[in-house]
Amino acid sequence: MRTYAVINIADLNLIDFSQIEETSSNTIRKSIDNTQFIIKWQEGYEPTFISDGTVIPVGIYTHAECLELMATDKWSEPLDEGVNEFKR
Repeated sequence: MRTYAVINIADLNLIDFSQIEETSSNTIRKSIDNTQFIIKWQEGYEPTFISDGTVIPVGIYTHAECLELMATDKWSEPLDEGVNEFKR
């Protein structure tokens, strides 16, 4: 299982990508307004940049909680009604 954290974009340069599952700033999920991003790591381990207080998450979530958050308008743009989800 994984643990997820929402981080303010101002802290992006403080993230040690060798300690999390994302590999770079290019692989993080950003909020629609680009003010926050999500990182994840294996449960039972906490990245040192969080445990030592270098980065203070906005929130820490389980997978289910993170999915709920990603479904909000802060993280996902709504699909237009009548438009197919997938283009062929």
